[in-house]
Amino acid sequence: MCIRDRLERERVANHLGDLGALGNDAALAFGLSQFSRLREDWQRLSRDLFGHRFMMDAVVPGGVAFDLDASAAARVRAQCDAIEREVRTLRGIYDEHAGLQDRFMTTGRVQRELALRLGLTGMAARASGVAQDLRVDQPLEPYRCLDVRPCVHDGGDVAARVAVRFDEIFESLRLIRRICDGLPAGPVACGLSLPALSGARGLGWVEGWRGEVLVALELGEAGRVTRCHPHDPSWQNWPVLEHAVIGNIVPDFPLINKSFNLSYSGHDL
Repeated sequence: MCIRDRLERERVANHLGDLGALGNDAALAFGLSQFSRLREDWQRLSRDLFGHRFMMDAVVPGGVAFDLDASAAARVRAQCDAIEREVRTLRGIYDEHAGLQDRFMTTGRVQRELALRLGLTGMAARASGVAQDLRVDQPLEPYRCLDVRPCVHDGGDVAARVAVRFDEIFESLRLIRRICDGLPAGPVACGLSLPALSGARGLGWVEGWRGEVLVALELGEAGRVTRCHPHDPSWQNWPVLEHAVIGNIVPDFPLINKSFNLSYSGHDL
């Protein structure tokens, strides 16, 4: 298993859940039931392959805790094909549903200028025309070999954030297939040598499903963690949501809120 494969599976799972919830918030319960079904299937395979529906404890210091053999990789690819077919059908239903589009279009609009000024990040930023994606801008292995295609729309409204989610699901499915096809042989983790000096610092920076996630770590004597600061993209995205709701009707607030799907605890980190 590759760490980036886990990232892309997590991205797909959360986008599936959000698309269902967005349909439900616009009175299309059919969308919630269908996307919930797909997400459940997706997470059940994660449980079968990695021991946990949310793939917890799959990433360990020095690598990953699980390997995928040829049979498991084939199951992942087959599921990607099946999910893609169904999501393409559901996208057609969403795009052609007049009532749904009436609720999505022009709702909760964030112009590109405001997104840049307030530092909007991740999927929501790309829906406002900000073409920033760490998988493209700061590619780590294997992303630099995968030709990641950033998914960008310039509408800045709920409709654009829905469109980006659809596009990112298809792109993540493509990336997962590519990763499965190129899994290298050999160990999945290696031993780590901690710095001898206290005060050593490190940074981790990835494009999570919601946006950029940064973790700053400082070690003390004997390799003990003295400081750890995880930065969730919700921290800088919450203020943008305040602007997005201005001028919209009260019943649209749940729809706008879900189109960002920010973390409450993530703001407090």
